[in-house]
Formats: sequence, structure tokens, C-alpha cells
Amino acid sequence: MMILKFRVVADVEEDVFRDIEIEETQSFETLHNAILKAFDYSGSQLASFYISNDNWDKGQEIGLMDMELNQDSPTMHTAVLEDFMMEANQKLVYVYDFLNMLCFYVELIETSKPDAAISYPNLALSVGEAPLEENSSKEDHVLTDVENSNLSAYDAELEDILRQDADEDIDPFAEGSFESIDDLDI
Repeated sequence: MMILKFRVVADVEEDVFRDIEIEETQSFETLHNAILKAFDYSGSQLASFYISNDNWDKGQEIGLMDMELNQDSPTMHTAVLEDFMMEANQKLVYVYDFLNMLCFYVELIETSKPDAAISYPNLALSVGEAPLEENSSKEDHVLTDVENSNLSAYDAELEDILRQDADEDIDPFAEGSFESIDDLDI
């Protein structure tokens, strides 16, 4: 048995990638779950792998579920990595969340013998901040110090504007003010 090391690169401007080691006898579903865990995603969205060429063109789909009438098409649950990963530098395109199209480029970068001290799949390397899932709540997003200082400056500016508005006496019935819906140019 061999260990396959995949580099999973997020399609974002910054360098964001994870190196995941996995047994060649494990399924694409296991790789899918390892990617979700490595990028800290909920797993609540549909996803697919696409066998790819050197230009990252999408080929055969290996979906999370069988969406075709043909029950013979591979799914992540039934497809085993060693049956599809036949050459060095083999490439896959992984799409998670088809509404927001989080796209990842997956490349087989190394094969090795298993290490008895390691449990597979294994996150071997993590670089950069993962792109946020669109459905993640704002409470899940931890603000950085820069975001907190910008937010504090914004709050102070907003407070000044509101204080100025409160100091001004605004007469809603003054001439030229809004009286009815007919006054609007629509």
C-alpha cells in the first residue's frame, strides 16, 4: 500500500493550500472529508471531484451523490483513489458549494510508504487562511486586530454623525419636505 500526498490549492488570490496524505485504498469520500476538515468547512454543501488534465479542464465527475440516472457512474463513496490516481502529478478539480463555487485545484505531489506512527488521512501542511463558507454566520468569523481597530474607528465616526443629526432640529413638515408618495419622482 502507498500513501498519496495531495496539494489542495484554494482558487483565491493569496497562497492558500493544504497538503493531505491519504492511503491509496481509501475513497474519494475520505479525501473529501479530509479537505473539509483541513479547511474547517461544515460539510453542509454538495461537492464533486473532476478528473483533470494539465490545463485543469474538468473531465469525469465523481460526485458526492449519484445525480445521473446511470447508477454505474462513480460516487465519492464508491470510487477508490488508486483506481483513478494512476500517474505522478495527476490533477483533480474539487468544487465545494455549487452556489458559491468554492473551487480547489488538487494535485498528487508525492507517493510514499506509510508511516506506522501516522493515522491517515493526515494534514501534513497548512498554509494561509481558508476562504470562508458563504453560509457561515458572522458570529463564527473572528475579527483580527486590524478589523477591530477599523470597526472602532467606524463606530466613532457613525456616533459623531448620529450626534450631529440629533443636534439639528429637523421639521418633517417643513416646506419642501416629503408629504406624500406623489412627491417622489418614480
